[in-house]
Amino acid sequence: MPIIIGIIISYLLGSIPTAYLFGKALKGIDIRKHGSGNVGATNAMRILGRGPGITVLFIDVVKGFVAVAVVGAMLSSRISYISKDLVVLACGFSCIIGHNWTIFLGFKGGKGVATTLGVLLGLMAGNLVLSVAVGFVFLTWVVMFLIVRIVSFASLAAAISLPVYLLIFDQPKVLLCAGFVLSGFIILRHKKNIIRLIRKEEPHICLKFPKHQENAFQK
Repeated sequence: MPIIIGIIISYLLGSIPTAYLFGKALKGIDIRKHGSGNVGATNAMRILGRGPGITVLFIDVVKGFVAVAVVGAMLSSRISYISKDLVVLACGFSCIIGHNWTIFLGFKGGKGVATTLGVLLGLMAGNLVLSVAVGFVFLTWVVMFLIVRIVSFASLAAAISLPVYLLIFDQPKVLLCAGFVLSGFIILRHKKNIIRLIRKEEPHICLKFPKHQENAFQK
């Protein structure tokens, strides 16, 4: 079935461990053994530098966008027995699952924030109201980060705000349900961060990312 193929392709696309590959290519290291140990853009920025970190962030966002706007869109144009929204959402979820539980690293991956953003960007195409809602989610992340300088706190705040804004802007039930699932994924992947936040042990981020900061993330 085409939908199964699309889901597999989206999963494999999400499974590309960008930060891990950059760590190996640029410094010959396993990024999982450095900094926070997370295979994501934030840890890549801490360990590899701002340029590689931003590149990893961009690629992880693109993975989610392509899964929805390319793979999902192509499938939905060929499938009539499933609604377009469900097809693109299935591809988007599969991509995020691939990023979070990548087959290439023993089903251990990143936390899915960047890839989730890519999925949302893909869903925004042609939906102005959804674009506004997602814009408020992004603004929530920026404001929370600027206030507390903790990426995990900002990500959790943005995740929690996603279904709230979707509800406020009266989005369809399928998108509202998707918002709750996406929010749940991010919260689930931040369990350890939540514990450190409660204990006030979660480190703050210095925007200049000084070299000595890596030691602060060995917890």
